[in-house]
Amino acid sequence: MEVRILGCSGGIGGLAHRTTSLMVDDDILIDCGTGVAVLELDQLLAIEHVFITHAHLDHVCFLPFLIDTVGELRDRPITVHAVAETLHIIRSHIFNWLIWPDFSAIPDRAKPMLRFNELEQGESMELANRTISVLPALHTVPASGFRLQSEGGSLVFSGDTTLCDPLVEALNAMDDLKTFIVETAFTNAQHDLALAARHLCPNMLFTLLDSLSVSPEVYITHLKPAQADQIRSEIAVYQGRLKPRFLESDQILRI
Repeated sequence: MEVRILGCSGGIGGLAHRTTSLMVDDDILIDCGTGVAVLELDQLLAIEHVFITHAHLDHVCFLPFLIDTVGELRDRPITVHAVAETLHIIRSHIFNWLIWPDFSAIPDRAKPMLRFNELEQGESMELANRTISVLPALHTVPASGFRLQSEGGSLVFSGDTTLCDPLVEALNAMDDLKTFIVETAFTNAQHDLALAARHLCPNMLFTLLDSLSVSPEVYITHLKPAQADQIRSEIAVYQGRLKPRFLESDQILRI
């Protein structure tokens, strides 16, 4: 299983700062932020499934464009997978005929360009020798992380989250965890903002990492561009067992 990082920034500002999207092999997207814009038309056509962690714009803003671009060129719908609350937000506030057409009814509901599939926390589904499981997360809107599992082991993407004990418990139960991608959006000086926005700052990240008994490679994502250098400096002082690195756009991880 190959995971290509299309975008991993907490904001925009130049080609290096593209918001969250991960491409799994050539047919699955995890989130659909501005990073999707780097894909060519033939690559967009190959996308069969989109798994959404939560409905904030930096994670879903290119989903309408994806469907609009390739929907008529495909003989089957793209399937969007998420927990019920996230799908409700997307359907009510994006594919609502006001912000964007409802492609789950185009050209008609019997043969749409877009299909929604409701997931439950803890649910797993098999897709061509890969297992994708829904993990707990704690954010300002209903949110999930995802576990991607193949014969080579597991990769976990936290999505947007603050400290979340159920996520830690799930991670510590994975004896095949190879890679953990976790957000850190704010600096330590923004601790109160991180709490209010239900994101992590470096000190909170350290608490999470110190609570892990497993030993994955750790990659940090979702840094706010204006504070990225400060966040990197604050994470660099961490003296714990795990040694976090920083995720980069166009990076490829193999499991």
